[in-house]
Amino acid sequence: MKVCVIGSGGREHSIAWKLSKSSNVEKIFCIPGNGGTIQIGENISLNLKPPFSDLIKFVKDNSVDLVVVGPEIPLVNGIVDFLSKEGIKAFGPTSDASMIEGSKVFAKLLMKKNNIPTSDFEVFSDFDSAKKFLESRSDKSQVDWVIKVNGLAAGKGVMVPSTVDEGIKFLEDVFVSKKFGDSGDKVVIEKKIEGFEVSFFVITDGKDVKFVSTAQDHKRAFDGDKGPNTGGMGAYSPVPFITKDFINKVMKMIVYPTIEALGKENIVYKGVLYCGLMVDKEGNPYVLEFNCRFGDPEAQAILPLIKTDVYEIFQATTEGLLSKVKFEMYEKFSGVVVLASKGYPEDYEKGKEITGDLSEKDNSIVFHAGTTLSNGKLVTNGGRVLNVVGISSSLKEALSVSYQRIKDIHFEGMFYRSDIGKKVLEEE
Repeated sequence: MKVCVIGSGGREHSIAWKLSKSSNVEKIFCIPGNGGTIQIGENISLNLKPPFSDLIKFVKDNSVDLVVVGPEIPLVNGIVDFLSKEGIKAFGPTSDASMIEGSKVFAKLLMKKNNIPTSDFEVFSDFDSAKKFLESRSDKSQVDWVIKVNGLAAGKGVMVPSTVDEGIKFLEDVFVSKKFGDSGDKVVIEKKIEGFEVSFFVITDGKDVKFVSTAQDHKRAFDGDKGPNTGGMGAYSPVPFITKDFINKVMKMIVYPTIEALGKENIVYKGVLYCGLMVDKEGNPYVLEFNCRFGDPEAQAILPLIKTDVYEIFQATTEGLLSKVKFEMYEKFSGVVVLASKGYPEDYEKGKEITGDLSEKDNSIVFHAGTTLSNGKLVTNGGRVLNVVGISSSLKEALSVSYQRIKDIHFEGMFYRSDIGKKVLEEE
């Protein structure tokens, strides 16, 4: 079979890599791909804006059997809808289904309407009313609210203000400075829930649901959860203290009701559903957000642990036949450490040569994110450059493998967090 993987990040390299292990797959096209995907497939540069005419022509001309979509933006923009109309199989939710990530307001209202556990919230479409609410519901020493822009913001549209002034400044960025463009047409201000975060992944064809795994991401740029929010500086999977009872609880309270709620809106959800959860002191899960795709870097941790042929999973999902697939995971742990460019997540440098050992090992893989080939050399081409993955029977050893490998990789301005997984290892 021939497969197209849409996207250019670490998540897409890990998807392409996993597909390359399938006996069903003979050829992989990565659109546009990166400096790592070129080693396992063919990188193709195409216009990926609606109505996706260039992609449709390419897929037909090259007899591609399946398109796998990595990032959220093309999903929200209807890539699956346009491909499906042309009879092309595509793994990922439709535009309507992707609104569960594309609009925080849509997701929160859906949860409220269907009694799916999430924190209390209000929706605002202008600066004055949002500011007035924040001021009236907070005191100077404590703010118990979180502010989220409505639309897609690459993981950077959430503010957890420590003071009212900090919250107001963010609202100014949204409504006055228009920092987030159309994504900031509205904000959700929701009650803060104390607890720990867990990323919870399932794959569904709208009828059957397969639990995949849990993960924990590290969003802040620097050690000790300091610095600005990023797209993610590292992750591990599965979360060691998550029990089968908890997984069953989330499936019963959140996953099944969400898919049913979408069904009531005449939306059949097919693809990855990523539930970003906050778990309170009593062990009750609440939805912080939904994503319509694998997380990044969570995908780089999870995909190496999937035992079942992922081509068969993706294909069955598109055909509504997921119940026929026997889904299995390896009983191992993985840890991912992101190597980033100086200045990330703000302005960062590009074009720095990458040297060292990036080869695949039995217990380790290096997934490329912001890399490209220039004059025969591998150079940096993004904020998050490489994802160093370690795999082992224990989480401690998996993370140790990742950090050991980093010693052999270099580029100018490279930085990374040295405390991925540290909290959970201390608690164990």
